Amino acid sequence: MKVVILCGGKGTRLREETEYRPKPMVPIGNRPILWHIMKTYAHHGHREFILCLGYKGDMIKDYFRNYLWHTCDTTLMLGRKPEVKFHNNHDEEDWSVTLADTGENSMTAYRIRLIQKHLGDDDTFLLTYGDGVADIDIPASIAHHRRAGKICTLSAMHPPGRFGELGLDGNDAVCGFNEKPQAEGGFINGGYMICSRRLFDYLPDDPAMMLEQAPMKKLTTDRQLSAYKHNGFWQPMDTFQEFSLLNKLWDSGSAPWKVW
Repeated sequence: MKVVILCGGKGTRLREETEYRPKPMVPIGNRPILWHIMKTYAHHGHREFILCLGYKGDMIKDYFRNYLWHTCDTTLMLGRKPEVKFHNNHDEEDWSVTLADTGENSMTAYRIRLIQKHLGDDDTFLLTYGDGVADIDIPASIAHHRRAGKICTLSAMHPPGRFGELGLDGNDAVCGFNEKPQAEGGFINGGYMICSRRLFDYLPDDPAMMLEQAPMKKLTTDRQLSAYKHNGFWQPMDTFQEFSLLNKLWDSGSAPWKVW
């Protein structure tokens, strides 16, 4: 399946880093968090990516356009016949990356709407945010989606209290969607979604529309939103404290999301 990753937000809560680069390019170790997310999907066999670009999207384009320069030792032959030699291979040589400009100020629903043309005839696609890592079992989440038979399956994570809360019934169908409640507890939408292309019927032609607002609530009302419960590791990078935490985990050699 193709993997759609939302990479266009401004990341204002992580202004220490995102003033200079888009949040998906904020590093964990020596690679952007976006790379870590893509490595998780690639590990499970999903290597066709569609990146929804917006704020400072040219930096993401540059990273992938010059991927060999960023990842390999290089020898430059200077002179009248210049040559470049890249010394090492990398595990990403079979990746396909579509860089789609979805507008600097577009909200999430509109960004997804704009990449429909890049899905070809695919009936189902994977969807996530470009700022959170997890050790989620992607094949198990896809199997859950197929069993549920809904338009969209999202991963239900236990929250650090400031996120929107999901109400789940006994069959793991979503029966309530409350964006950013005051109370802690329950489950939240951690991204890592599986979507039927019928999702596009719920996405209005409105650049100001967020997926997490009217579309998700309408899917909930129509009983077309399912949840795959993930009880393992998940951590977004929304604040400098979370940036520091993820880098400490990576530097320690025990990053829970490193499944590759």
